[in-house]
Amino acid sequence: MNPMINPVYEISSTNYLDDKLIINNALSDLAAKCGMLNEFDFGPPTSRFGWTFFKVWITPHLHLQIEQKLGDMIKKSKGSKHEEKFTNFLSDYFQSKGCKVKVKMTES
Repeated sequence: MNPMINPVYEISSTNYLDDKLIINNALSDLAAKCGMLNEFDFGPPTSRFGWTFFKVWITPHLHLQIEQKLGDMIKKSKGSKHEEKFTNFLSDYFQSKGCKVKVKMTES
């Protein structure tokens, strides 16, 4: 992945307020493990058919630090491409914190 690209992830949730709080705390924890402050941001939510969709932007610097600190865990995630592995790692990480969401990488 090009470290100058801002990774953008679309989150699909059926419990927006709780899931957004869990994701915020999970990303804050990841940033702290990397010795950084909160280098991520949330987009506005859109609701359809009982689901709420919102975007999460992770700065390239934080993305790179997560890859360096947790590369072994990311490599074990499902997916054939590195971007898929990182996306699945995030999804698994959020779920381990009690967040039942779907995560997909969108255009940067």
